Amino acid sequence: MRKLLPALLLILGLAAGAGAGWFLKPTPTPADEAAAHGAVPDEAGGHGEAPGDHGAESGGEGGHYDPATGPTETVRLPNQFVVPVIVERRVQAMVVIGLALELEAGHTFSVQNDEARLRAVLLQLLFDHANIGGFNGLFTSGEALLSLRRILREAARRELGPQVTDVLITELLRQEN
Repeated sequence: MRKLLPALLLILGLAAGAGAGWFLKPTPTPADEAAAHGAVPDEAGGHGEAPGDHGAESGGEGGHYDPATGPTETVRLPNQFVVPVIVERRVQAMVVIGLALELEAGHTFSVQNDEARLRAVLLQLLFDHANIGGFNGLFTSGEALLSLRRILREAARRELGPQVTDVLITELLRQEN
């Protein structure tokens, strides 16, 4: 019985992990479905070249940085974000992040009117990122930072509209306790 219990717990853990992975998988977008079939939809809705035909020049959500085309303005958010990293119900570290918005020229963003609402949304995302372990390990790797910036950019666009072209991480510090 002593040897059977660990095996049963292992199988139960694997099944629970597989079930959670299946349940929490992201829903595919039309672009993901087209990429799975070997083509990427272009802006007109047709299908362009297969992924990889562009090499390192491909941009967007594939992990490469795709800078905005055209004139932009950068607006630095005046205060830093302070995010606790909690491990086993204790604050293990504090992460301090400075952010700036890259906006289309002629934007309507006003620090005085829009900052509080935007900060609340971004801070909640940063807390969620910390809670899933996003600030542990190699959190400053290029892939990890691009993923975080992508999430922040999407949230800023939902809050402020398409005038947000990017969210820039201008400062990042992790202080252990």
